[in-house]
Amino acid sequence: MRPKTITRAVGGAILILSAASVQATEGGAPTTAFGLYDFGAGFMPPATPNGAFGTRVAFYSANKLKDNSGGDAPVDLSLDVLSVSLAHVRMTDYELWGAKYGWSAVLPFFRMDASLNVPTPFGTFSDSAELFRQADMTVTPLILQWNPSRNLGVNAQFQIQAPTGDYDKNRLVSPGLNHWTFSPILNASYISDTGFELSSSFQLDFNTRNDDTDYRSGTEYRHEFAVGQHVKEWTVGLGGYYYRQISDDKGPGLTNGNRAQVFAAGPALSFFRPGLPAVWLHAYKEFDAENRTEGYQLALRIAQSF
Repeated sequence: MRPKTITRAVGGAILILSAASVQATEGGAPTTAFGLYDFGAGFMPPATPNGAFGTRVAFYSANKLKDNSGGDAPVDLSLDVLSVSLAHVRMTDYELWGAKYGWSAVLPFFRMDASLNVPTPFGTFSDSAELFRQADMTVTPLILQWNPSRNLGVNAQFQIQAPTGDYDKNRLVSPGLNHWTFSPILNASYISDTGFELSSSFQLDFNTRNDDTDYRSGTEYRHEFAVGQHVKEWTVGLGGYYYRQISDDKGPGLTNGNRAQVFAAGPALSFFRPGLPAVWLHAYKEFDAENRTEGYQLALRIAQSF
């Protein structure tokens, strides 16, 4: 693995929120945030006069970089990212195709701390960066919520991630990606009469070209999930995600796109009582990573409708 490849890999890995996303996509990390959907993924907030406001705080940490076969890359790596996101979701009573229509916007900020040391025949290649900057804004102009029964919620979304974040192609890490991403999303939740819940989220990320580097990241797929039991206002169980790049990158001098993948799982918890803020908390450990970092994620999400 070349030093330039490793540098891009580590830099991008910082962007996991879930956070946010390693050589595969440019920078190596998933383009959009991980770990957003667990319990209740299929149910959007109700239509209210002012919508729902929320915040998400996530921490990702890793000290392993995995190669194409899942083995440890020969580098000394340390990276941490703390992400803080502000979100607004506005559902309405307007119906489209039998579903309630809504939209949302998310503004994230990243605190990144990364260091990299790569042994070479000519000495050790070293780089590091520490910064706190705005990341790329996400707007979802189309949210469609269906409730076929009181036990089942399904929503479809079309998400746009805009290159509004801080970006420097010569820096080890950047919170912005300098390209657009378009993501269709399908979420579903089933809650039985006894309180057993199954929730899933399916997403594809289609990326445009980074004009500063002439690099276009391949298409990315993810499945986020949660399985748990409702006990009064609480839901307790297991959550996680599976991520895989399904097409190669395209860029100068690139002949083979090393596609990344990772699986994560861990305990998940949520709280919901009408009139009070809803809370979600999880702790995920990553496994079976290839062409990216392997670490852990802690995330806390709070939302309230007004």
